[in-house]
Amino acid sequence: MNTITMQATRKEIMATVLARDLVDGEWVEVGANLPVPRAGVLLAHLLWGANMSVMVAMTKANVLNEPVIEEFELITDHRATRWAEAYYLHNDLVENMKFRHRGVFFAGALQIDPFGNSNLIGIGKDYKALKFRGPGAIGVCNATVMNSRFHLVVNSHDPRIFVPKCDFISALGWGQGGEDARTKLGLPGGGPRYVVTPLCVMDFEPGSKRMRLKSLHPGVDIEEVKKNTGFELIIPAKVPTTEPPSAEELKVLRERIDVQGALRQ
Repeated sequence: MNTITMQATRKEIMATVLARDLVDGEWVEVGANLPVPRAGVLLAHLLWGANMSVMVAMTKANVLNEPVIEEFELITDHRATRWAEAYYLHNDLVENMKFRHRGVFFAGALQIDPFGNSNLIGIGKDYKALKFRGPGAIGVCNATVMNSRFHLVVNSHDPRIFVPKCDFISALGWGQGGEDARTKLGLPGGGPRYVVTPLCVMDFEPGSKRMRLKSLHPGVDIEEVKKNTGFELIIPAKVPTTEPPSAEELKVLRERIDVQGALRQ
């Protein structure tokens, strides 16, 4: 491991995990306010996914030859249109999503339960008097069904997020568990694949679809993850260390994708 790789931050590691799941030719969407998935998508696109359809701020973007892909703040930020090859009105985009067999989506969450069901609506049992109001479902209900798979990405890992039961569900994961949890409801999408946090990567055990520890980020141990998760994880006998970004991946992240250092803060 060289010096630059050893200096990778947790968020850079998270972005690289997401990038390595993506395959050339897939349709992926970049959320303006999700810098980790944004970086992961662009990293995959620039290094091995030239034929990916990358959606940036409602536009199909062409950024392969951009020396620096400048950041933008909002999904409607007009500055992103300078990379556009096509623009989709909201209704056209939704129509286009039925069903996207090679589509990948990313979602944040206020709460996530053991089966990957997640909540962006708010915290509190009474929807009329929430203790904390989230951004709302904001399209994740549709996008997590219509794409072939999705990933849950959060910027902290603690028992307030990883809860035994979500107060509300804005994106169905694996319901109450079982490999047929989604198909028996007639949902076409493949469901959540990874849950990526600053401590680790988690996936779902194939039979039960209960959350399982997949890898630990460098410097993190199992006890730290267990202490910060509000339910019991499936923990394999051997848990590997998450592979950090290579020197090339880190160079592209820092010099073309994340020049302002959002992933290093």
